[in-house]
Amino acid sequence: MRQTKRTRRIAEMEAKLDEARDAVDRLQDAVRDYARIQDTVEELERYYYSDWRKDYEADEAGKLPPDLKRGVLSEDALYDLLTDNKLAAADALYTFAQMLGQGQI
Repeated sequence: MRQTKRTRRIAEMEAKLDEARDAVDRLQDAVRDYARIQDTVEELERYYYSDWRKDYEADEAGKLPPDLKRGVLSEDALYDLLTDNKLAAADALYTFAQMLGQGQI
């Protein structure tokens, strides 16, 4: 088949359609996953501001089993997650507001 300007344009637009469809599908999945996990994030935040310090101190005092996974007790992991969660929401809101303002969505 001989390529004309029209067929090249159609092929280019087809590739762009496939790329955009894939990105939108991934975004929709990510937004659903992000929304679904917010109850868990809220539970972690309540833990951080209530029992975390006591658990951390118990770990420091050697009162926890040595084979217990304890990443949640690291000084930064939980705090960083809570901060990153808020920043991710703000970034998404800003990006979508920009797109709305520019008539992109």
